[in-house]
Amino acid sequence: MVTDETAILDANLDVAIPVDEAPAEPRIYELGYHIIPTVKEEDVEKIVGGIRSVIEKAGGSFIAEGAPSLIRLAYPMSALAVEGEKRVEYDRGYFGWIKFESAISAASSLMENLKSDANILRFGIFRTVREDTRAKMKAPTLREVKRTDTIKSSPRRAPTEESTAPVSEEDLEKALSEITSE
Repeated sequence: MVTDETAILDANLDVAIPVDEAPAEPRIYELGYHIIPTVKEEDVEKIVGGIRSVIEKAGGSFIAEGAPSLIRLAYPMSALAVEGEKRVEYDRGYFGWIKFESAISAASSLMENLKSDANILRFGIFRTVREDTRAKMKAPTLREVKRTDTIKSSPRRAPTEESTAPVSEEDLEKALSEITSE
């Protein structure tokens, strides 16, 4: 019998392979994780270092990594508190990801390790490809609008003496009172 603890789903998600019978050739995986927000910022790197060491000890090699950063979650998630057995709800978390190459057994041991870590709010391990699959932000495309009529330039008028003459305080006050009285 294959259980969640002894199997990792294959890429098409319809066949579970027992870890004992899994092929030994390495596969590409991507791990996405949320670390609880109560962890101090300087301790986040220690937790990520622990995740990296589990992958390295199992013979995995790193391809790419996204450093964890504090984000607002789409919905509140609850987890057991680190100190006690009380459930705590979080609306933020440190999100990071690691893409690595390893055997199925390494991914399985990583999954077991992350399940037992109280600082990990949620995680997912996915089989993927080596290529960069992140979404690229595309600059908005500008479309050209064709006009049917021609735009004619109008000649500039030279400033007149009246517009360049200094304005007296009396004329300015008179113009302001006319504007405000309307």
